[in-house]
Amino acid sequence: MATLQKIRDKFGVIVAGLIGLSLLAFIMGDLLGRGSGLTLGVSKRYEIARIAGQSINVQDYERRINDLTEIYKLSGNNNVDEKTSKNIRNQVWEDLVRETILAPEFKKIGLDVSSDEMFDLVQGNNPHPFVRQLFSDPATGVLNRSALINFLQHMEDDPSGKQKTYWLFMEKQIYNERRITKYLNLIRQGLFITDLQAEQAYKEDNRKADIRFIIQRFDQVPDSAIAVTRADLEKYYKSHEEEYKQTASRSIEYVTFDVIPSKDDEKEAADWIEKIKTEFETAENIPQFINMNSDVPYVDRHYAYGELPDTLNDILFNAPVGTVVGPYREDDTYKIAKLGAIVYLPDSVHARHILISPNQIRTKERAKAMADSIKNLIDQGVDFGLLAVQNSDDKGSAQLGGDLGWFREGVMVKPFSDACFTGKKGDITVVETQFGYHIIEILNQSKRVKKLEVGILERKVEPSSKTYQNIYSQASRFAGTNNTYDKFIKTVDASKDLDKHVAGNIGINDEKIPGLDQARQLVRAIYKTKKGDIVLDASNQAVFEIGDRFVVAFVTVVKEDGIAPLEDVLADVQLNVAKEKKAEVLVDKLSKDLQSVSGLDGLATKLGVRVQEATDVTFNTFAFPSAGIEPAINAAAFVLPEDQLSPPLQGLNGVYVVEITSVTAPVETPDISQEQSKLLISYQTRTNYEAYEALREGANIVDERYKFY
Repeated sequence: MATLQKIRDKFGVIVAGLIGLSLLAFIMGDLLGRGSGLTLGVSKRYEIARIAGQSINVQDYERRINDLTEIYKLSGNNNVDEKTSKNIRNQVWEDLVRETILAPEFKKIGLDVSSDEMFDLVQGNNPHPFVRQLFSDPATGVLNRSALINFLQHMEDDPSGKQKTYWLFMEKQIYNERRITKYLNLIRQGLFITDLQAEQAYKEDNRKADIRFIIQRFDQVPDSAIAVTRADLEKYYKSHEEEYKQTASRSIEYVTFDVIPSKDDEKEAADWIEKIKTEFETAENIPQFINMNSDVPYVDRHYAYGELPDTLNDILFNAPVGTVVGPYREDDTYKIAKLGAIVYLPDSVHARHILISPNQIRTKERAKAMADSIKNLIDQGVDFGLLAVQNSDDKGSAQLGGDLGWFREGVMVKPFSDACFTGKKGDITVVETQFGYHIIEILNQSKRVKKLEVGILERKVEPSSKTYQNIYSQASRFAGTNNTYDKFIKTVDASKDLDKHVAGNIGINDEKIPGLDQARQLVRAIYKTKKGDIVLDASNQAVFEIGDRFVVAFVTVVKEDGIAPLEDVLADVQLNVAKEKKAEVLVDKLSKDLQSVSGLDGLATKLGVRVQEATDVTFNTFAFPSAGIEPAINAAAFVLPEDQLSPPLQGLNGVYVVEITSVTAPVETPDISQEQSKLLISYQTRTNYEAYEALREGANIVDERYKFY
């Protein structure tokens, strides 16, 4: 049983990692033994996506999400919060995309993993890394083959069936990962570097040149010296359309109506705390009274000097039991404090423990019995540290013989802390906490100091339902009165109480909007709204409740997937056309100037500019002093003969004239195999990403998850 629990613990780490960091493989249709996944020709109403022409059904997507969520829970992670749920949804999406894209590729070439291969990957001479991680000795890294075989032989003995479910999931991941690896290996094996490629790459890396150049920047030509027509803009835009690809996004302008406590809410909280003070002063059971009346439960701990707020610390440490302080206010809360008891306890404790936790194969009763048995062994003289290493479920402290070091009161969970601070040095006890059963040994205690039991009764100043309704009514009236963008802008501009907020580039699957967390409902509504319209929810209401505020928004910019319309990128197109026009002026001028001067220095003198220099320039040089990134200079330095001026060259930042002052030719090598190997490794490294991305790009994926989530 201990072996099974060890496997489960390690497996939980693997599963959580797979979900959090993205699986190496993808989950195929029958994740837990169910039928296939994809549904063809489903109703558009339930279509969540189209991938490579195949329709993906939202019910199938949900089923896969539920399957992976169950696996995550079975690994010991029962708390599936919103962040985890989002990660699971995204992982299932990526898995669906991979499956739909790659499954036809596998079928086309007859690629699969045989039963013999799977046997070898699971329990053969070279097990998969997943298996090694589960069954290797953590100290040596050596695979414990007997533990692996023993687990496989007794897997069916687990009455819950969870161990088998774990293992089937793991086998599926190994199977899928192996198929992808084989597919990518085939692509890598098909790559080849020719002698010409290798020779050219060698020259590009090793031919070095020292250069001089002058620059005439575009801004030296005034805008008045050029004429940019609509035809020029359209021509440039048409020939550079690929540069203006965009993904779908939206921009909005919005106002918020923040829900904050009213004066009536403030008075209600203050009156309540004053009214209950007399009852609190006479209450005998302080924890019970606080738990029944306070907005914050009783904190059952002992406070050393300095651990209480400054408002209470000096007063209560010099007061008798029963002293009441307050009401007083901290932030948005009214409080009354009462001194319940004065005790003398160690300031800190040094202890060690052995944790025995219940789990899928160990009931709470068996965990308690095991803890009692271990304590009996310790009482009989068996080494505590050795038993901790062998049995403790707290793996962090187990390797230290269970040693937790020194800690102050309140650091550990309360039952554990109480046992350590109320016991005495040398005590060995069994204590139950939410983590299981702890065999605790108190190794040492510091000197005893004065500590206080203090009960704090709290009343938060919070908006009442009436306040919520009043502020919602304000937001609703605003939305009804200002239901067009023009009215919205005029009202906001004229108001002293409303601030307009702007949020741009909102993605179709975004969860947040700048200034607004948990805004998924609003984002979904934005994508169903036309430019210039007020955003409405599914009930045609214009007021969205997000956190502690109400929001009214208008869509101001709509961008769809594809090529951006000319009008949307007009400013950028105008800038680039102007550069080209100015480049023509500069090239013409420099060409004439070159005819009347001698050399680069003469040209620089005529233009009144400084000659720039760069050394050891190769074809792959990234940037140049005073010029920045300029591919035109790279190209000139690689092909221009020595001691010869280039013609005027249009670059990204201006127009250049370049001179090569010296060239260091690469050493000729008859053996080009090393260069071929280097290039091949580079290409093979890019295969994993680029091969899949090429297939993905060709799949024409239409992602409409935003309609459902």
